[in-house]
Amino acid sequence: MNRRKLLGSAVAGAALSMLIPPAFAAARKPNFIVIYCDDLGYGDVGVTGGTTIPTPNIDAMAREGLTLTDYYAPANLCTPSRAGMLTGRYAIRTGLGRGVIMQNETRGLPLSEVTIAKALKPEYVSALIGKWHLGHTGPAWPPTKRGFDLFYGLPYSHDMEPLKLYEDTGKNITELPFEYVRLQEMFFARAEKFLEENKNRPFFLDLALSGPHLPNYPFGQFAGKSAAGAYGDVVMEIDDIVGRLLAKLKALGIDDNTLVIFTSDNGPWFEGSTGNLRQRKGGGAYDGGYRVPFVARMPGRIPAGSRSNVIAMGIDFLPTFCKLAGKPLPKGVQLDGMDISNVLMHGASSPHQELLLFSNEDLVGIRTQEWKYTSADFYLANLMTFKGRGYPQLYDMRDKTESYSVASLHPDIAKAMDKRLRQLQAAFAPLRTTPAAPERPMPKKHVPEVWDDFGAD
Repeated sequence: MNRRKLLGSAVAGAALSMLIPPAFAAARKPNFIVIYCDDLGYGDVGVTGGTTIPTPNIDAMAREGLTLTDYYAPANLCTPSRAGMLTGRYAIRTGLGRGVIMQNETRGLPLSEVTIAKALKPEYVSALIGKWHLGHTGPAWPPTKRGFDLFYGLPYSHDMEPLKLYEDTGKNITELPFEYVRLQEMFFARAEKFLEENKNRPFFLDLALSGPHLPNYPFGQFAGKSAAGAYGDVVMEIDDIVGRLLAKLKALGIDDNTLVIFTSDNGPWFEGSTGNLRQRKGGGAYDGGYRVPFVARMPGRIPAGSRSNVIAMGIDFLPTFCKLAGKPLPKGVQLDGMDISNVLMHGASSPHQELLLFSNEDLVGIRTQEWKYTSADFYLANLMTFKGRGYPQLYDMRDKTESYSVASLHPDIAKAMDKRLRQLQAAFAPLRTTPAAPERPMPKKHVPEVWDDFGAD
């Protein structure tokens, strides 16, 4: 076996677990804010290498907090990503691992699923402001059934019609007038009001902005300001919202007791920068669709100006928030996420040995701290498996472009990860809502001899 680790160690994280007390603050529990952008790319902000679009407020947030360079969204598409983030589970477990929910669908997040908002009850008041996209009919609707005390936002993406803006306080739901060009500003204004109303009690705010998902509607002073066109204008608007939100926390005197996370639901679609990562939104297991900006800030708790390549994923938010709030994990729920509070606050190694990467309901990749192994890619609009083709795809993740497989240099690693992937595929197979696509391996005579027994147990 190669000297480099096949699986990341969780020892350091376990050793540091005692550093976070059961109740994060005896007098007052911490607040949590997740700014969840829609289709924002790894290379769209300065802190992860972007140079085309100015993002001074996000960059300043990073100087005051932590940047995770190897953070993964829970999925490479919107609906499964949001399901994963809110439940701490891979989306295939929730029945929402396949595609995105369209206007004419009746799918939705099952009522049996425990969201962050529900897990933090009853001490926390919670709001989802922005985009929901986890079901807009039947028992899945509205989000106030999921532990949220306030929903103000859209049922799905702002490129879908008919589009309506709703406000629901749990007692009645109201349809509100809106202008596309003002949507992000309206979301922020309602978030400000929520902060003002709840500054004296613990809260969780999911500020799920619907930009920079296409089409873009840059607002007022931001229109025409970016060299990246309307997409860049909206990213500049989002950056301004980040700055104003942090300023609001300071003005309310709750800045040092609020954990703010800035990230995206998946990589960029037809526009936006992956920062030279391979593939884009929906692109199999490659990083362009999965790996997105992540900045966490909590003055006095998260060391300023810190940066780490520790692997983490949006499924980690629920267990992390529960830990910091002194709340037990949901009973009877199989979580995939893990507590990363020591990663954020003490520079610990990842508690994950591996992160699983799905393309819809197909498990197509494994990421460890050192390696990435993928079993399929998209070609001519089809998911093409690599099994039996004689070119297994193993990547050394020091090369973030994933340009060259190093399976021939590390065949032991490639074979071990392939075996692990197949074990996990079998474990998740019963959770599928659609059958797996048939595999079409290459004829045996075309497979190089070194991989002749590849895929055998």
